[in-house]
Amino acid sequence: MNKLPVKITLNQGKDASLRRYHPWVFSGAINKIQGEVQEGDLVEIFDSKDNYLGTGHCQLGTIAVRIFSFERVPVDQSFWKQKLQKAYDYRKSIGLIENGNGNVYRLCYAEGDGLPGLIIDYYAGTAVIQSHSIGMHLMKKELTGALREIYPEQDLDAVYDKSEETLSKQNELEIKNAYLFGNPKSTEVIENGHKFFVDWEGGQKTGFFIDQRENRELVARYSKGKAVLNTFCYTGGFSVYAAKAGASLVHSVDSSKKAIELTDRNILLNGISENIHQSFVSDVFDFLKGKDNTYDLIILDPPAFAKHRNTKHNAIQGYKRLNTEAIRQIKPGGLLFTFSCSQVVDRYSFNSAVMAAAIIAGRNIRILHQLGQPPDHPVSIYHPEGEYLKGLVLYVE
Repeated sequence: MNKLPVKITLNQGKDASLRRYHPWVFSGAINKIQGEVQEGDLVEIFDSKDNYLGTGHCQLGTIAVRIFSFERVPVDQSFWKQKLQKAYDYRKSIGLIENGNGNVYRLCYAEGDGLPGLIIDYYAGTAVIQSHSIGMHLMKKELTGALREIYPEQDLDAVYDKSEETLSKQNELEIKNAYLFGNPKSTEVIENGHKFFVDWEGGQKTGFFIDQRENRELVARYSKGKAVLNTFCYTGGFSVYAAKAGASLVHSVDSSKKAIELTDRNILLNGISENIHQSFVSDVFDFLKGKDNTYDLIILDPPAFAKHRNTKHNAIQGYKRLNTEAIRQIKPGGLLFTFSCSQVVDRYSFNSAVMAAAIIAGRNIRILHQLGQPPDHPVSIYHPEGEYLKGLVLYVE
């Protein structure tokens, strides 16, 4: 990686988005690169009149540069510490750190915290770093050092890098998941009083879907005395909340045997009776068939149906089909919690797919809540693309 930033000059008229603090530079906007540049290199962006615009990391692809500073300052250890300190202080100010009711939260959410390409999740003393750009991955030593300076010694046991799954295989670096510092003391976290085992080494993403924390609380509010179906359950988060809130029965469904094993482990961890909870390894579409009037509350939280714009149409059709089946099967007066975590499927498109499902199912529906991601997944007002989680709570007559 180059020690000094490489200068990149934009085409005339291609600086408007950066002046509005949008952190992406697209490859088509670039006029000239002064010198050689490799993926992950530090670069400075200038307009066609040689005015400085921002500093970021270069990467291969349509998004050629991700800007992490709109001020021309030294990018050194103190810079990374200051960035992460702001992220830490923000979460402390909104009550996620030292709140006495949980020890799991997202410390850094990429563009939402001014650090494009970087995710850091905190699990009961272990910080899990997941880089989505080579540039951020190359900063892992500095980031680890910053975390050790920010957290009190007793609050940071380990730092784990889990970037192997997220970084392109088409680069020269050999990327392997590994501990960058220390050893974890616990793999058990507490979220709103509920216990969960988190497998950050072998699980999906960083090990746990922190982004559904507030939506799990909402499920709990409506679950007492109800028969609940949690589809695409993964670690069983919604199932635990529903059962502990007094659901009459909870069924958890996932096509992954490993996911069901994680769910069962968390059910046991929270002392939930087998008389209340049962899990199933099954395709969700197959499971829903023939379940007429079985469930009072159904949760649809599928994995991203679309990760690229060229698959958006198929994703919308998938959401429509899934929601149609659930709306058909749910009891009259039932509640449907339905979600999309596909960033390329905007809220309007998702809502339209659900409306189409309601029309096909032929049932009248009211919207009780429109849901999103929690405040530790903040969306920068300059980067609306950071809003990826959409949800609806529907009352089905």
